[in-house]
Amino acid sequence: MIKNSELILNPDGSIYHLNLKPEQIAQDVIFVGDQDRVEKITQHFDSVEFTVQKREFKTQTGIYKGKRITVMSTGIGPDNIDIVMNELDALVNIDLETKQPKETLTSLNIIRIGTSGSLQADIPVDSFLMSKFGLGLDNMLRSYLIDEVSEIAIEEAFIAQTNWDMRKGRPYVIAGSENLEKRFESEVMLKGFTGTAGGFYGPQGRILRLDIQDRDLNRKMDAFNYQGTRMTNLEMETGAIYGLGKLLGHQCISLNAIIANRANGTFSSKPYDTVDALIEYTLKKMVE
Repeated sequence: MIKNSELILNPDGSIYHLNLKPEQIAQDVIFVGDQDRVEKITQHFDSVEFTVQKREFKTQTGIYKGKRITVMSTGIGPDNIDIVMNELDALVNIDLETKQPKETLTSLNIIRIGTSGSLQADIPVDSFLMSKFGLGLDNMLRSYLIDEVSEIAIEEAFIAQTNWDMRKGRPYVIAGSENLEKRFESEVMLKGFTGTAGGFYGPQGRILRLDIQDRDLNRKMDAFNYQGTRMTNLEMETGAIYGLGKLLGHQCISLNAIIANRANGTFSSKPYDTVDALIEYTLKKMVE
């Protein structure tokens, strides 16, 4: 049995951080970072069953064109993803009364809709990009046994080409779901290799008042190439979602609205429109 201190429940039987019960989760789950973006998605639904929020974790489950979908805000960063992925998995794969893993496990479809900045000049703002791989620069996933699911050859190439300082921890590379890739691909959806940083400023090469360990890291990442695979964009959740998804047996894909281009210093003049267009694209693909 899993100890009460390890799998914490609220007095009403809901899981600790997400404040959810098993029957409230659909098999198809959309992740967003911003809690205000949850209703930007569910406003398209035919009906919404409920709304629950605890801290930055807001969840709504409802029906869109006959399909039951859960939309959940994760907040920002790999540490939040660690909470969301583990508690979401517990809701469907652990009996919360006996605290025992279920004999028959459920595999969720998890689709991240997020914003991101392009690292390449030829990936313009207002484009859509699907992450074929997530590159974790955050070190959170190294708390788990990930060698069986990571792309070690790409990791080694990244470490060598960027002269990565191992004091920051070993980067990890995880592939997205091939099934969901096929489901969401189209001629307007670019495909890429997405870096996941553990912070927004120093970890992504931004300098305000604090100097950073490697001022050339962004240039090195821009130039990275492994058998034709190059780094396309940088954000803060994809690598962690892919890693925990693979370990827990869930299908995960990350869809990015490119609202900034770090290579040429531009930012979208209509970022909200771009995000709204990606939301509509995602919902359409989910029910096709």
